[in-house]
Amino acid sequence: MIDFVEGTIDYIENDYVVVAAGGVGYRLFCPNPYAFISEQGQVKRLYTHQHVREDALHLYGFAARDERDLFRRLLDVSGLGPKGALAILAAAKPEQIVGAIQQENVQYLTSFPGIGKKTAQRMILDLKDKLKGAAAASFLPESAVGEQQEAGNALREALDALGALGYTEAELQRIRQTLMDHVQGGAGVEQLIKQGLALLVRG
Repeated sequence: MIDFVEGTIDYIENDYVVVAAGGVGYRLFCPNPYAFISEQGQVKRLYTHQHVREDALHLYGFAARDERDLFRRLLDVSGLGPKGALAILAAAKPEQIVGAIQQENVQYLTSFPGIGKKTAQRMILDLKDKLKGAAAASFLPESAVGEQQEAGNALREALDALGALGYTEAELQRIRQTLMDHVQGGAGVEQLIKQGLALLVRG
């Protein structure tokens, strides 16, 4: 298993870079190859994942270990292959992806190329428990960890308050996704309760 390749970025194509190391040119498929254009001709370390299938052996390269590690997590999702995982990492930062999975934000996940509602739901089902605590923190900047915790606490407090008013679990689940979207927008507990009541009264 090749864990990283360190060498000169020789040239860049639409979906990969070629790194010259030890007289060998390694083709590394990347989320954003042109992000390395300013480093062309310079020595760079890319963290790699080797993907083997019957008809091909591909190397995927990432500027940071957290990107590579999240790519591997995404490959655990049923029906999501390397191309889909790369497209997700090309479209958002690891902390944004992890945050959306933790908050079950289907709407945000379906904004990624090629990700439909069923795949987004599988991402949440397959990865939410794997991206908790220390596992999640490895993908998040320290400030983002605190923000995610605060957002999760606000949502739980709002749902608990609505439950105390007599609304059933089924009714709360129906509005959960909408309230998650409001949390992403920075809504606090009081705002979430008001928005939740408005949604529940509307039916």
